[in-house]
Amino acid sequence: MKYALAVYGASGSGQSSLTALSFARALLASGHEIIRVFFYQEGVHNASSLVSPPQDEVNLPEQWQKLITEQGIDAVVCIAAALRRGVVNTEEAERYQLPGNNLREGYDLSGLGQLLEATVEADRLVTFGD
Repeated sequence: MKYALAVYGASGSGQSSLTALSFARALLASGHEIIRVFFYQEGVHNASSLVSPPQDEVNLPEQWQKLITEQGIDAVVCIAAALRRGVVNTEEAERYQLPGNNLREGYDLSGLGQLLEATVEADRLVTFGD
């Protein structure tokens, strides 16, 4: 089966990001396909390279990036939600004259159309939010 995942929760608030990551790993281990993970609302923080949790906590942004790059998963971050929360790539940092960028490698900034497209292409859309 083809799955699309929508992650609405940040790594440091609630369990939704960790649950989504565990679910994604279980899907892949069972032979399913993840066509896209869409990070929305507070979930955009999972794509920030500036998140640094305490040493005794799981670094969810790092774990997400590892899964995404190793499995070649299409990872999309809602551009409007990301800009509002200070998560930007090089192009957006230049456009808004910001001092730097912090979008992790392997992620793309794009609009809600990418979530809609994933719902059409996937057999199932599963959302994770706090």
